[in-house]
Parts: sequence; C-alpha cells; structure tokens
Amino acid sequence: MDLRLTKLLSFLSVALLLLCTGIAEAQNQDDNPIAAGIYVDAEGVLKMRRASDPTGMLMKQRVQQAASVLPAELNRPSKLRKVSLNRLEKAVAEAVAKGGGIPEDMKNLAGLNEIKYVFYYPETKDIVLAGTAEGYVRDLNGVSVGTYSGKATLQLDDLIVALRAFGPFTDGPNNVGVSIDPTKEGLANLSQVIASIPQTSVRPGDTRSIVTAMKNALGNQIVSVRGISANTHFARVMVEADYRMKLIGIGLEQPPVNIPSYVEKARPGSIASNAMQRWFFVPNYDCVKVSDDGLAMELQGDGVKLIGASEMVTMQGGRQQTNAVDRASFMFTSTFTKKYGELAEREAVYGQLRDLIDMLIAAAYIQEQDYYNQSGFDLGVFADEDAYPVETLPAPETVETAVNAIWKGNRLLTPIGGGVEINAKQALTPDNVQKDEEGVLAETQKGISLQNLAAGQWWWD
Repeated sequence: MDLRLTKLLSFLSVALLLLCTGIAEAQNQDDNPIAAGIYVDAEGVLKMRRASDPTGMLMKQRVQQAASVLPAELNRPSKLRKVSLNRLEKAVAEAVAKGGGIPEDMKNLAGLNEIKYVFYYPETKDIVLAGTAEGYVRDLNGVSVGTYSGKATLQLDDLIVALRAFGPFTDGPNNVGVSIDPTKEGLANLSQVIASIPQTSVRPGDTRSIVTAMKNALGNQIVSVRGISANTHFARVMVEADYRMKLIGIGLEQPPVNIPSYVEKARPGSIASNAMQRWFFVPNYDCVKVSDDGLAMELQGDGVKLIGASEMVTMQGGRQQTNAVDRASFMFTSTFTKKYGELAEREAVYGQLRDLIDMLIAAAYIQEQDYYNQSGFDLGVFADEDAYPVETLPAPETVETAVNAIWKGNRLLTPIGGGVEINAKQALTPDNVQKDEEGVLAETQKGISLQNLAAGQWWWD
C-alpha cells in the first residue's frame, strides 16, 4: 500500500458503509402515514423517511381505532389460524371480478404473522398455511403489524410473489435475493482519493473533509435484485432490511435491542487498511420438519442468519475474496443472529424479511410435493399479473453511500456490500430436513378439520 496512505492511517480510522441510502427523519407533524416509509425518487434512488412517535401515543391511538372496527373474530389473537390458498384465491378472484378492490382481511392474510405449517388435504384438495395471528393495523411507517404483539403481518402481495417464483409451471429460481454494491469505478476513485491525501499529519478536525471526499468518490451504489421482480414490495423489504442492518453495523442506527456494532468491537490493527466486510442475510436452512406422508411441513426457529465475508480492494477497484476471519465482524453477525427474533418483534422490517423467507420455503415445498398437480390448483388470478398486479412499484436502481467516521487506532475500517441470499430449495434437501419421528406433526395435520367451513370461507381458527 502507498506509504502516504500508511502514514495517513496512522492518525485516522474511518468507518465507511458503502451501501446505504441517505436517511431523512420524517417530522410527520401532520401524522400523515404516507409521509414516512421507504420510497424511490424520480432518479431511481432508494430513500427512507422514519416517522417519529417518542411517547408511543400515536401508535396506541391507531391500535385502538383498528380494534374498534375489526371484526372480533379477526382481531383476537390466535395460536393457530388456518388459511386455505385455494379458497383464498377464489375469494380474491370474486373480488377482482366485482371490481371493488381487495378487502383488507385478504390483503393481510387474516392477520397471520408467521407461517408455522404447510398442510395438504387430499380429500378436499386444500393447500393450507397455518400459524399465529391477530388483528392488524398500519404503523406510522405504513407497515402492517399486529394490534397485540406489533409483529409484522404477512401480506398477500408478498405471498403471491413467492408462489409465482415456485409455481406449478416453473422450476423455481436457484436464488432469490438482493445485493447493494459499489461500482468498480467508485472503488477505484476511492483508492485514488486516499492515495492523493498529503503526507502531513491529520487532525480530528480534518475528518469531515476526508470523509466527504471519499463519499463523493464512491458515488451511488447499484441495487441488484435476483429471482423475482424488482418492482415488488417483496424486493423493497429485502433492500430495506439489508441496508438498515448495515447502518447498525457501522453505528449509524441504534437498534432497539442490544446489538453492539461492528465499529464498537473493531480493534486497532485488527483489520487490513484496504479490507472490506460483507454481510449477508441467509435462511437458517435447518428449520424444516416434514411428516412421513409429506402432507405436513413445519418451519421452526427464527429462520434467519447473518453471515460475513471478507474482501480486499485493489487500487484498480477490484475485489478479491480473502480467508481472513475478522473478530469484530464475527461478533456483530453472531450477535445479530442470536438477537434476530427479539429484533424482529421490535422492528417490523426484520419480521417482514423472516416472513419472506418462510413464504419462499413454503412455496418451494408446495411445488416439490406436487400439491399443484394433486389439487388441480394452478394459482388462478394469483398467477396473472394483469388480473392481480404485484409488480407495481418503481424498481430501486441505486442507493447513496452513507459514511460514519471514528478515530480508532491506525486502520481504515470499510464494511461494505452484502445483501440477502435465499436459496429456498436448500432448506428442503435431505441434509437439512428433520423427520417427524414422533408423529406429532402428522397428528397436528390430521387434527384440523375442513368439513364445517361455510361457502366462501377461506380462513378459520
């Protein structure tokens, strides 16, 4: 590395996140929920506004209002609410035909906030999703959450994306995910900026100008979505979860649970000055249990891991994988994984990400077990973008670079890149699937009756 850079770094340690959008805190003075949340501007740059509710009173009022208008049977918490996909599709098709819009209970999947089971009933040909549920309300950032627990509510649009990905007439994608990465040109420009800094001593007061120069050199970063349409809410959730995780990693966002950031744990001299950290959300693939007859599947645990990888940046802007193990990165990713369930209950986007992973694994299981052919269910309007459009949002193309500067020893810390990688089929390989040896799962499936459902009824407790 250039001698000038080595001398410079003996004075300064700068932590960069080469990923995240600029974040504007929404004042939300008129309490308009549309003013908050994630959005894409006219140039395709992904941005976010966060609503403010320091006392919690605004959200409390929303919950009370929602509870007053929701039907009692829909609002009450349920340990095991069941949704028949076949019957739901028929109900949605009828609503589409009438042209009056899709009812909120359908959009919110009757308040499901997890997928715990997938069942198939040969006698009635129903494909059933089941899990905990409760009433639902839009939070101040526009996310549908439970009126009791605050956990994210499953969305019909996201489920349709998953079902289309693993539908009756496709093999399904090998990977669904998102990546947010600096350009090669940006990394090369960054190297040139660092190398051009004079050899004179650097004081803390110089930090801002140096960081600004680095940020300008990097420019915006590219958002890449794989396996599904980038124009979906599904894609938006993956992007938001990814960049907010990295904001936590470099200390620019304080999580509501105790997750020490990467920069808190990094020690002087613990990482090379041209090294980068990449963090990825992946499924916890050993989360599936299957009955011997294949008529029941259970998802267990939080289902999400955060893993890390190290890379080196060349002067030309290239990236090379290394075998280095960074202790601070490992501590950050392992703690994030351990606390994921708790975090998902406090920050809706992480609950949404877990739900997306569960939906993809459930859809892959339905396809693998050939439930579509056995039931004669071809997804109906769910498979038809013209009849039920879900690709309705502007695709995020770039995000702005976010930078955090700290003084710590003599190393430049650059955690960058990463994303979300979901290989749903991997969760269903023999090495990952657990057998229902005691038959509890099979008994749960058999203990659910569909005989007394009323005409048009698509969910029940």
